[in-house]
Amino acid sequence: MSVAYQIVDILLSGVIAGVATFLVSAVAPGYALVIGVVLASMYYFSRNPWGSPEGDRINDYIDETYDRFLPF
Repeated sequence: MSVAYQIVDILLSGVIAGVATFLVSAVAPGYALVIGVVLASMYYFSRNPWGSPEGDRINDYIDETYDRFLPF
C-alpha cells in the first residue's frame, strides 16, 4: 500500500467521522462524536468497513478504485 493510499484512507476516514457525527447528532448528541470516531476507525484500521465476510473483495475494490483515480 502506497503512501497516497494511506493519505486517501485518512481523508476518507475523516469524512466518514464528520458525516456520521453530523447525522447522529440530530438523534443522540451525547454519543455522536464517539459513534463517528468508531465508524471511521472501523474503516481505517480494517479496510473492511461493515464487517462483511467478503472483506478481501471489498479491499480489492477499494484498491482498484484508488488505482483508477490516483495518478501515483
